Amino acid sequence: MARDYDPVQGQWYEDLEENEVFRVLSVNPDEEIIEVQYENGDIEEMDLDTWHELDLERAQEPEGWASDDDAEDEEEDDEEDWDEDEDDDDWDDDDDDEDLDDEDDDYSDRDDA
Repeated sequence: MARDYDPVQGQWYEDLEENEVFRVLSVNPDEEIIEVQYENGDIEEMDLDTWHELDLERAQEPEGWASDDDAEDEEEDDEEDWDEDEDDDDWDDDDDDEDLDDEDDDYSDRDDA
């Protein structure tokens, strides 16, 4: 008996006949096309009629799955960490101050002459 679930973007499903887990990437109601991504990374489009023929069960996100969205979030977190480190790190400010002190010392001889 087929379970008739409407495709929901971001939801994971298991095709019980093929024993495959996939996630719905997008649903285009105008063209009645559903884009899915399987656990192995393969992407496929199917029409709504094919979707309703599948024997589906809702599933949990597979362990170890790293979606593109997760990867982008991690990259943004890394960039934020870099920005925070940059604000806290003023090693170059100290060097600039020392350089100015050295320049003042070099010109101090000219004032005395």
